[in-house]
Amino acid sequence: MFTGIVTDVGRVRAMRDTDRDRRFEIETAYDLATVEIGASVAHAGCCLTVVEKGEGWFAVEVSGETLDKTTLADWAVGRRINLERAARVGDELGGHIVSGHVDGVGEVLSVQAEGGSHRVRIRAPRPLHRFVAPKGSITVEGVSLTVNEVEDDVFGLNLIPHTWEVTTLGTLAPGARVNLEIDMLARYLARWRETA
Repeated sequence: MFTGIVTDVGRVRAMRDTDRDRRFEIETAYDLATVEIGASVAHAGCCLTVVEKGEGWFAVEVSGETLDKTTLADWAVGRRINLERAARVGDELGGHIVSGHVDGVGEVLSVQAEGGSHRVRIRAPRPLHRFVAPKGSITVEGVSLTVNEVEDDVFGLNLIPHTWEVTTLGTLAPGARVNLEIDMLARYLARWRETA
């Protein structure tokens, strides 16, 4: 489990296709002595397993299913990636409960400066859009955010300067594809209503 609070912005240093689909090596500022082989790390919101590590980097393997359902197939060497290590019992829950399972890929429609912040509008894929609610939580590229408004399949967010500067969201532009994870509570409430 994760909280949607980015703790490092890593960089893809190498990638190659393998018989197991695709392998990425990620540069990081994490103290890798504290990261075990087999540990879960969220990459732009996608939970991946550390399979190897070296000085200042670790490797993950990504299945074809994950490449098909996320933005990871778009990654290239040099790409900056929001990273978050798995939460531990007793950690501060600064965002919301996040599974690291990407539900769909959204499209950024607009990015506008608004005071010191930025207003971002994203189109969610159907039927995922029905789980997005005003003042609810959503994870975009691994970042826990609050939804400001919803109009059909489009939702709006306000990114404060801190989020804009310390995550990869500061590079968002119209047309960008972004990993989305809906609020877990919204998913279960909707399912309960369907079966009740």
